[in-house]
Amino acid sequence: MTTPNSNTPGGIIYDAMKDAGLLRGGSLPTSLDYADHGRRLVDMIKLWMTQGIKMWLQLDQSITLVAGVSSYTLGPGGTIITAKPIQVIQGYYLESSGNKRPIWPLSWDEYLRLSNTTQQGPISQYFVDKQQDNLIVKFWQVPDVQAATGTAHILIRRQVATFTELDETMNFPEEWRIALRWGLADEICTGQPTEIMARCASRAATYRMMLEDWDVEDAPTRFEPDSRTGTAGKFAA
Repeated sequence: MTTPNSNTPGGIIYDAMKDAGLLRGGSLPTSLDYADHGRRLVDMIKLWMTQGIKMWLQLDQSITLVAGVSSYTLGPGGTIITAKPIQVIQGYYLESSGNKRPIWPLSWDEYLRLSNTTQQGPISQYFVDKQQDNLIVKFWQVPDVQAATGTAHILIRRQVATFTELDETMNFPEEWRIALRWGLADEICTGQPTEIMARCASRAATYRMMLEDWDVEDAPTRFEPDSRTGTAGKFAA
């Protein structure tokens, strides 16, 4: 008896090809099918990573501060060696005593308007310079000797690990499998009968929307004044 396919690239490609009408009867994907559709699956996943929250990819990343050093690089060959994070969501400063206080993000405009980016003192804000292969996090003020006794923390969204084998477990929870399957079916069904393409497009959109709406924090969200400007900012309760 054949067991159901697990959450693997090979299983998703097989089911997507069946959904797209590209496999008949008991036929199996060829090695070329796996290579071609595997690339499309990776492309789709990389794009999806720029959308939505993806709770399981969030990580509290600590940064060891050095007195007089404002910039810290996250990425290959950086201060913190890791895959390039997709996004920095928020941050806080952890004092040596164990107390925390929030630090606030700066936009390009706000960072460029700072009168003195080399001034040392306690850090209160951070600026993220997004590069092709890494993220550069710059703190203001530049940490002084006292500030360097604590650590900066940023909540980052990590990349999904790219699969290299057809039988490895995907870096997605099981509940995302059906969305990956129909998303890929929609990508590879070009040239098929209109009914099949319409079904793939509809189910791909439906399942993805359902999961994006579900993949959020369980805590409620409330609005508070932004202490920097007085404008409304959105924070998790």
